[in-house]
Amino acid sequence: MSKLDVKTKSAGVKFDDIKAQMMEDAEFQDEYNKLQPRYELISQIIEARKSMKMTQEELAKRAGTRKSNISRLESGSYNPSLDFLIKIAKGLGKDVHIEIR
Repeated sequence: MSKLDVKTKSAGVKFDDIKAQMMEDAEFQDEYNKLQPRYELISQIIEARKSMKMTQEELAKRAGTRKSNISRLESGSYNPSLDFLIKIAKGLGKDVHIEIR
């Protein structure tokens, strides 16, 4: 195998493969489904911030909070209040819409 082959060959396991395997466990699937809305919202915030080429620090300034709060939100380690999410949305020039189905 050439050096180029070694450099271009990826190592590890794909997330989708692990997720599919884990979803076979009913307890895991229940917990995943419970957390899905939170992670969907986080993904939307990250995507909006990055599409605007905005740093976490800039978003924090626009939202009137600290960068560490944005970082914790985006990592999923912070359970934000609705008021905080509204501030973040306004910092992104967006609105929050909630729907109960």
